[in-house]
Amino acid sequence: MKAMIALVALSFVSCGAFAADKEKKVPSPAQQAQQEKMKSCNAEAKTKALKGPERKAFMSECLKASKK
Repeated sequence: MKAMIALVALSFVSCGAFAADKEKKVPSPAQQAQQEKMKSCNAEAKTKALKGPERKAFMSECLKASKK
């Protein structure tokens, strides 16, 4: 009987997890703009072959400049 209760409880939990996966959220225009900035800055950092602290500093400045 305990096994049956555990099985039923587990099925309810797993159904909730599957239902959450089906709902895909559409990014807002602001989020889309931020994603485009990130793509652009990442591409530029890659062409400059930046790594480590240099890449981090570049990305920070690139994203700040994009906001203005």
